[in-house]
Amino acid sequence: MKPNLANLASELKRKIETREARIGIVGMGYVGLPLALLFSDERFRVTGFDIDERKVAALNAGGSYIVRIPGTEIQAAQKNGFSATSNYAQIREMDAVIICVPTPLNEFHEPDLSYITQTVEGIAPQLREGQIIILESTTYPGTTEEVMIPLLEKGNTSGLKVACEAESGGFFVAFSPEREDPGNDTVARRDIPKVVGGVGALASEVAAAVYGAIFNRTVPVSSPAVAEMTKLLENIYRCVNIALVNELKQLCHRMDIDIFEVIDAAKTKPFGFQAFYPGPGLGGHCIPIDPFYLSWKAKQFDFRTKFIELAGEVNIAMPYYVIERTAEGLNGNKKSINGSKILVLGLAYKKDIDDLRESPSLTIIELLRQRGADVSYNDPYFATVGRGRHYDLNMTNTPLENLGQYDAVVIVTDHSDYDYPRIVKESKLVVDTRNATKGIKSENIVRC
Repeated sequence: MKPNLANLASELKRKIETREARIGIVGMGYVGLPLALLFSDERFRVTGFDIDERKVAALNAGGSYIVRIPGTEIQAAQKNGFSATSNYAQIREMDAVIICVPTPLNEFHEPDLSYITQTVEGIAPQLREGQIIILESTTYPGTTEEVMIPLLEKGNTSGLKVACEAESGGFFVAFSPEREDPGNDTVARRDIPKVVGGVGALASEVAAAVYGAIFNRTVPVSSPAVAEMTKLLENIYRCVNIALVNELKQLCHRMDIDIFEVIDAAKTKPFGFQAFYPGPGLGGHCIPIDPFYLSWKAKQFDFRTKFIELAGEVNIAMPYYVIERTAEGLNGNKKSINGSKILVLGLAYKKDIDDLRESPSLTIIELLRQRGADVSYNDPYFATVGRGRHYDLNMTNTPLENLGQYDAVVIVTDHSDYDYPRIVKESKLVVDTRNATKGIKSENIVRC
């Protein structure tokens, strides 16, 4: 006779409370590795799974490949039983399996779920009764129930089904969106509330117990689809508001108004306003991508997300605006982009992190090259940059020396380590896309 679902859930919650539960996290990247360390800090024995053997080797050697995570944290986790592997056979030993793999867009700006499907197909044969499988990867509403569950049920060799209240036996499934904010040191990771949506009330209870062991607050919702949509709303909210200020920045330029001064004044209002800031384009794995996930899904319901799509178009166009402003600045010095030596400052998509995902810097470099510029870059977090899903640069970091040799220095990422007064003083032309030179008065600054 198959075990009662309530008993399976109770046993799993007991193991979580006593720290007997084994935690498996698939995807040792910017989301999965910090999550693994949180569980390890709470004395769970954690196994990190990744298909990248270089990451596995680095972690098992006590090293880190993410700047904000020192090797000492990996070594401390190892003392609590942390290890990494590429062998999915060990999934069977886990009580909770959390999937943290990328969900990019394909060349047509449509969802690419290949990382999820390949991961789930690797996990499915190892499923056992009473486990909970949790998806954290940002995706469209319906992915957990329409894509993941059928693959898990089809691929496991024991005939296991997702656990529902009316049945006995099986495995639990939930979705819990990641809420990582790389470089944010003001909010402790465990203080970020964790939304959980399970397939059934018991799955939600178990998922809440898993995350409740490492987060100070969990927020249960009625279904995985609600949790999936919650993540999209959070990021689309930012995307739309950033698009608004990006458009206003271009208008303010024509009107000879400083958009940053406008924002500083507006944010003094104690209600009804939240400050968002313009930039050279969106970066990171969520905000540039999530609107297109929802737009794609909406079409299945004969619905056009016009407002969201327009915001995406505005943000996608920002690197092109940077190129035009750079051209204007060079023209003022009787130079053209074609043949100019240009130094791009910052490759990461935001300041003080080592994350290239969807970075507007990559697009800006490619556009400058297409216009005939001789482009170099400087970024303290990247000694080299090669080839990715949407770029092929093959460049080496250039020291911040002899800035006068460049016709323009373009600040795309405002790392804190940069000495902006010195950069302005030594450069012929500075194109500032981040307001990094605020307060510095010079005729050779183009603020955009």
